[in-house]
Amino acid sequence: MTDKKPQNYRAMEKDIHTDFKQDMSYADYLQLDKVLSAQTPLSGQHDEMLFIIIHQSSELWIKLAGHEISKALTCIQQEDFGPAFKVIARVKHIFVQLTQSWQILSTLTPADYLKFRDDLGHSSGFQSYGYRKLEFLLGNKNAAMLKVHAHDKAVHQELSDTLNQKSLYDETIHLLARQGFNIDKEMLNRDVSQPYQANQSVLEAWIEVYKQCDKYFELYELAEKLVDIEDAFQQWRFKHMYTVQRIIGNKHGTGGSSGVGFLKKALDMSFFPELLDVRTHL
Repeated sequence: MTDKKPQNYRAMEKDIHTDFKQDMSYADYLQLDKVLSAQTPLSGQHDEMLFIIIHQSSELWIKLAGHEISKALTCIQQEDFGPAFKVIARVKHIFVQLTQSWQILSTLTPADYLKFRDDLGHSSGFQSYGYRKLEFLLGNKNAAMLKVHAHDKAVHQELSDTLNQKSLYDETIHLLARQGFNIDKEMLNRDVSQPYQANQSVLEAWIEVYKQCDKYFELYELAEKLVDIEDAFQQWRFKHMYTVQRIIGNKHGTGGSSGVGFLKKALDMSFFPELLDVRTHL
């Protein structure tokens, strides 16, 4: 007789902690009782769980992206470039992760989605306040979007505050001015709650940065990090649009939008227009 263990066996190590009667566990720390009980399908259809979890997990990633961009704003204000580059790079990877999630949702067929779509009522991703805050932080300002959140005073106030604060790009333009570039005064004193409009003085500053990238390396690196965000965000937008088109075609969205047509319009918008235009002038 042998006591040799099976090949597919991993022994419990003696120092692994197993008693959590008086100690904090992994589940306690992450409050998994709340997280894993937050899925409440309404239709009884198997695929609704997929739909819920994809959107809930996306909201967590969006929350993290907003958290990181807020840190980047502070770093740029303080001209603390290293930490700014770190968190901006992280945001890019968050958008890549979000884009990949649409691959999973794409396994939801049109026939299966129609089995529970009516149960969603008028709820829609358009109403995501995390996404709206993210867009405001990046500079896509639109006060009309606040109407969707008027029913929740706390959320409405948070979004209103973000709308009226300088975006990531606004802070970057102020940084250019502090670094000695001749930025038009109206750009430095503009109403930051309004949509950003491309400006010649900002473009000329970036042209100089790119033509003398060794001299202005930190600004050059910051610009490329911002383009990374723009690139990753646009890929996320495109995959969102295409996934919606794949599942519902050209039907209107549950929230009342034109659906794919409305999503396509976002692809023409840029957070940092001069950073794309500068390529033409090099």
